[in-house]
Amino acid sequence: MYICMEINPWIPLFLKINDKGKNMLKKLPKDNMHVSNLGWLESRFHFSFAEYRNYDNMNFGVLRVLNDDIVHAHSGFDTHPHNDMEIISYVIKGEISHKDSMGNEETLRRGEVQYLSAGTGIYHSEHNKGEEELRLLQIWIIPPEKNMTPIYGQERYKEEEAKNKLLHIVSSQNGNSKVKIHQDINMYVSQLENNKSLEFEIEKKRQIYFIQIEGTSNINGIELNHGDAMEVTQENKLNIVAINNSHFLFIEMKEV
Repeated sequence: MYICMEINPWIPLFLKINDKGKNMLKKLPKDNMHVSNLGWLESRFHFSFAEYRNYDNMNFGVLRVLNDDIVHAHSGFDTHPHNDMEIISYVIKGEISHKDSMGNEETLRRGEVQYLSAGTGIYHSEHNKGEEELRLLQIWIIPPEKNMTPIYGQERYKEEEAKNKLLHIVSSQNGNSKVKIHQDINMYVSQLENNKSLEFEIEKKRQIYFIQIEGTSNINGIELNHGDAMEVTQENKLNIVAINNSHFLFIEMKEV
């Protein structure tokens, strides 16, 4: 059963609920998310973060932070510490230059993935040294335990690897992605052309957080536009149809 609730008079929230009254598909319109503007940095926070304090919106399973960031040219995040969180950056537009206390220094561009398991602690900086704005997703995953050994890496995926198919960009240490973190998650991206479709089988007791990065898709009967997200629980399959050229990412994890 599908229902439509209004969070405010203009932005509907679409839900699909099961016969026990539990949400199975919960659309999260971008216009309902908190927006931060620091001048050099514009962010849309999917969960409680920084000045946005919302104890009813702290996480989705082991997904603790998802920020859709735009970093203006010649600016960025100066050196700062992290510990324990597993941090994944996915570049959508522009380029980001990374430098950390383990001696790593890299530049990432569209479609490339950086991962940092902060563990016992690490310092790093992230800057946009280019002439155009940088857009990226910053994703923080709660690790399976604290005080693990820090690890860093990046992977240069080609755009054609995600064209009209699912590209497995992050997995657990036991998974088959090139990028492996400690937590039991899987992360996929795709750039799906207009009217093309994909399916993804969801195992029992697993759930998905879906982000529509660019374009428009229909997910199990619910339309997502650029910037929208969706929580998917108690479903056995994703049916994804590109309404127009569609770029999306989703994170698959254990139900909690």
